[in-house]
Amino acid sequence: SASPVPPAPTPSPAPPPAETKSPADTPSAAQSPTPPASAPVQTADPFGEEFTLEPKKVVMMKGNANWDSAFDALIDSLKALTAELDKQNIKPTGNSMIVYTSTDDTGFTFVAEIPVDQEVKNLGKNMSMGNSPDGKALKFVHRGSYDNMDNTYEAITNHLDDKKLEAKDTFIEEYTTDPLKTAEDKLVINVYVPLK
Repeated sequence: SASPVPPAPTPSPAPPPAETKSPADTPSAAQSPTPPASAPVQTADPFGEEFTLEPKKVVMMKGNANWDSAFDALIDSLKALTAELDKQNIKPTGNSMIVYTSTDDTGFTFVAEIPVDQEVKNLGKNMSMGNSPDGKALKFVHRGSYDNMDNTYEAITNHLDDKKLEAKDTFIEEYTTDPLKTAEDKLVINVYVPLK
């Protein structure tokens, strides 16, 4: 009388439908790895990483700007420096940098800097040779347009508050993508915050 019980496994045909479903799942499974693949790049970006800035020989140009036309002013200075170097056939030896020397609610003063490996003579108006900032700093990375920098700086301020760190009254943006040739939303900017 026990023998009728074995037929109970007949539900086993039910898995094939489940099987047939999984191939349908695989395309989406195959696609889903791609977003995560790009995500690690984001999480790997330094945020508040301790960093020692080495002084570099730079050709520099001082300027000031209002916040509403900030990016244009920075680009104009970098263009002027680049044109000067091109004129003298001097190749930059590193990424363009902007050093903010003072800021208030309406605008800021800055120094645009491009690293070089030699003294550049006969520089144009407001241009000079000098060294980039050095010393202990925290490194942050911003990706995207200059207009979105506000969010990054807000996060930086919160980070400094959380860690009870005191920053100097200056900060440095290093443009790892050439801002003269890169679409603004594709910019990658290292932000260095020198510590007191």
